[in-house]
Amino acid sequence: MRPTGGNVAEFVAAVTPAKRQRDAATMVELLRELTGREPALWGTIVGFGSCHYAYPTGTEGDMPLAGFAPRRQATTVYLLSTASHGEQLADLGPHETGVSCLYIKDLEAVDLDVLRDVIADDLRRVTAGETPGAEIVVTG
Repeated sequence: MRPTGGNVAEFVAAVTPAKRQRDAATMVELLRELTGREPALWGTIVGFGSCHYAYPTGTEGDMPLAGFAPRRQATTVYLLSTASHGEQLADLGPHETGVSCLYIKDLEAVDLDVLRDVIADDLRRVTAGETPGAEIVVTG
C-alpha cells in the first residue's frame, strides 16, 4: 500500500452520510494532533505518517502509522491489534472490533479521550518497535 495522492479535504467533503463526514473531519484533527503529521490518502484510507513492515514469512509492505477510513456503515480506525486494548475499549462506548480494526458508527457516542488513548498507545508501540511477529520501521 502506498499513498495515492489526492486532496484529503475534498475527499472528506465528499463523504456520505453527513454523520460520517462529520466524524471524518474529527478523525483528521485527532490523528493530526496525535501523530504530528499531515494526512495523506492511501486509496480510501486517510493515513498519517508511514512505516514499512516485514514478517518472518517474507510478507512485507508499507502502511500508514495511523489511519482511518470513513466507510458508509462506520468509521474504521486501523490499529495493530484490538485485543491489546481490551480494558480501554470496554470504556470507549458503542463500537465493534475486528483483529486490527475498530468500527465506530458515531464518534459523538464514544469517549474521545479513550479513543485518543487507544490510538496514542498504538503509535507508541509502533515507534518503539513493540510489534510482536513483525518488524516495523517508521519511514515518514
